[in-house]
Amino acid sequence: MQALRTCPIMKRPRTIPSAPSTPPSPQIIQSKKTPTSRSFSSIKPRNILINPTPTTEQDPKWVPLNLSRSELYLPLTFPTGQTFRWKQTAPIQYTGVVGRSHLVSLKQLDNGDVGYHFHCTNSKAAASREEALVDFLNVGISLSEVWESFKASDSRFAELATHLEGARVLRQDPLECLIQFICSSNNNIKRITMMVDFVSSLGNYLGDVGGFKFYEFPSLERLAMVSEQELRAAGFGYRAKYIVGTVEALQSKPGGGTEWLAALRKVDLPEAIDALCSLPGVGPKVAACISLFSLDQHHAIPVDTHVWKIATKYLLPELAGTSLTPKLSSRVADAFVKTYGKYAGWAQTLLFIAELPSQKALLTSSLLNSTVEKSPKSKKRKQGGITEIPIG
Repeated sequence: MQALRTCPIMKRPRTIPSAPSTPPSPQIIQSKKTPTSRSFSSIKPRNILINPTPTTEQDPKWVPLNLSRSELYLPLTFPTGQTFRWKQTAPIQYTGVVGRSHLVSLKQLDNGDVGYHFHCTNSKAAASREEALVDFLNVGISLSEVWESFKASDSRFAELATHLEGARVLRQDPLECLIQFICSSNNNIKRITMMVDFVSSLGNYLGDVGGFKFYEFPSLERLAMVSEQELRAAGFGYRAKYIVGTVEALQSKPGGGTEWLAALRKVDLPEAIDALCSLPGVGPKVAACISLFSLDQHHAIPVDTHVWKIATKYLLPELAGTSLTPKLSSRVADAFVKTYGKYAGWAQTLLFIAELPSQKALLTSSLLNSTVEKSPKSKKRKQGGITEIPIG
């Protein structure tokens, strides 16, 4: 798990790639648009559920999303570093909150489709919960269309895509995504999750699923009630001052901080990166993560040491053996965009997943089984002691 993406703060690169016109844009599936200081310890979250009873359904009714495994495969989407708020609550089942107040579980069904089940919701927003889920899952973008363009551009991607289909990029709430990735800076997964769980617990309680408690993500006003000292006491370290500083900066934005963040979905990537980097604790890598996972900046490339290794191995082999610098970070982003086009961030996400130890083990197993089926000599080779095929 140590290999999952974390976001070290780096100096701003000199250039940021703009969205190119090639390769051809994939077909887009149309969908509706989504639309006083006190100590936190003295404030109990209010329960706003239709049914406040803890949610422990033994046999929930699953409503199909009509998304095949090639469009959404949950184990390659949720536990791979995009979000730290969703929990695995059963085999091939993940639970989280969409639209701020809708507690929902997603499950990979036997036929490959994804089913959903809402455990509880804010009664005032119940009518919009399906729309919120579709928006969060970025269903308006056809993953199969995107990947076809990637396969035409890169033979390695074509090989990996056969075994890693359904790795979808989520469309998270910008404030929620921002706070999560400030927590992720120079951090490990266990501690990031602990911090994000703590921040989440400041919001309104929604229910319990699979032994996990779920909450609305706290509003900007609620976050402003928490002091740096309280966050440090909870184990946030130096990130405490960044969170407090970022919340203060957002509150000072004309029109409000949440509106300011949402407006970054309408600007070019360089402008979004610059705006995010004006916030305390946000460097180019963190800004790229937020841009890709919440601001519709689909060609944003979060460059860290893991992505650097991928790039120097497959896209920029002439840079192998050199050290990552802000200037080279920009060159890596350019290389991804040149190869994969306007959805380059989605391609980078899959290549990143393929290098994770947990996924790499599954991937090598899949490739081995594929070799067994194709080669009449493979059975003999396997008996001779070959148990793994190297990747790349």
